[in-house]
Amino acid sequence: MNFSNYIAKRLLNNQESSKNISRPIVRIGVIGIALGVAVMIITVSVITGFQKQIIQKITTFTSHAQICHYDENQSMEPMPIVIDENRVNELRKIPNIRHIQAYATKNGILKTKTDNEGIVLKGVTFDYDWSQLKSYVVEGSVLSLSKDSIGKDIFISQSLANKLHLKINQKLLVYFITKKKLSDTASSGENFIRHEPRVKDFYIKGIFNTGFEEFDNNLVFVDLRQIQKLNYWEHNQVAGYEVYVNDFNVLDSSLETLNDQLGYLYKVVSVKQLQSAIFNWLDMIDVNAVIIITLMVLVAAINMISALLILILEQTTLIGILKALGLSNVHVRKIFLNLSFRLLAKGLLFGNLIGLSLCFLQTHLKIISLNPETYYLASVPINLSLSHIIAINFGTLVICLLMMVLPTFLIYKITPMRAIRFS
Repeated sequence: MNFSNYIAKRLLNNQESSKNISRPIVRIGVIGIALGVAVMIITVSVITGFQKQIIQKITTFTSHAQICHYDENQSMEPMPIVIDENRVNELRKIPNIRHIQAYATKNGILKTKTDNEGIVLKGVTFDYDWSQLKSYVVEGSVLSLSKDSIGKDIFISQSLANKLHLKINQKLLVYFITKKKLSDTASSGENFIRHEPRVKDFYIKGIFNTGFEEFDNNLVFVDLRQIQKLNYWEHNQVAGYEVYVNDFNVLDSSLETLNDQLGYLYKVVSVKQLQSAIFNWLDMIDVNAVIIITLMVLVAAINMISALLILILEQTTLIGILKALGLSNVHVRKIFLNLSFRLLAKGLLFGNLIGLSLCFLQTHLKIISLNPETYYLASVPINLSLSHIIAINFGTLVICLLMMVLPTFLIYKITPMRAIRFS
């Protein structure tokens, strides 16, 4: 066995079995490491879980990016575009692009016998990706659209259903103001726009609840062909295309490639631009995480430095004897660095057990709840990542060991004669 390892192990066993002055201080140092690591694991898991859940909810309605008309119209009545299906298929082959689907939106008023509510209709096609929204269905089901016939079903939020006392399979009326381009043949022959009121009847197919009030309060889903008929569009005219990617972390580079292939006639808008306020808020949470992790590492390192200093001072006689027997300062320092490593490993072990256990309990039992109106989520989310856990442990270990090199320089000032004389 390595000599420094052997002495370090004996010193550690001696600390656990004796009543030395350094024993409570060493325990406080180990507890500090354990609590610091646990807090860091919980902080990173909660923050990344929160970001992941919020981004998932946002992209459920808006996708990762949108291809739309190259104008400044930001309303829910956008200019239509036409992209050949073959070209869309080519865009789907771009690396990291998972799915592209057509959509259209239109403002309307949902009216019952006693109440009415302003809504935004989102038209979707038969190939719409319902995978994320399905988990939020509370009653009924998502829309089942066919290529051959225009669907009259509507998919609404629980918030709207509660406000207007709506139920599954209930018939309801939606009123619209539509712009229609006509030709004034009686006068100059020039075209002009006429606004006309129109009404459509729908049947409630399903009810969803995401807890994201910005969308739940007014967004409903219908067959895209209904909006095409209301707007007097051709069958190939849509408001735009929604783009989903496989890896959100490289979204920007994928959209650059997409934009280059589309040219100047269309523009690609990222969800980060569409929901900039929310993403700025999520970026601020990252700053909070960095501050918390930095403080925890510093506190843990200071605790261990204090414990190591006390150990060195308490073992002054042993250091003097080892030096008298011919052991160099470097080898004596290795003993205490080895001891520090063992204490750190112990703290890391307990810290991981505490942090992972609390994360596991929150994931399965939802112990800590949140106000959905403020945080968009009903409970604190957890996202455990192996890479994050490894980074926290490795980073804490390296930083603490590097900082604990400094107190070991005190060993150079201890001489065998003075250490043994005053023992």
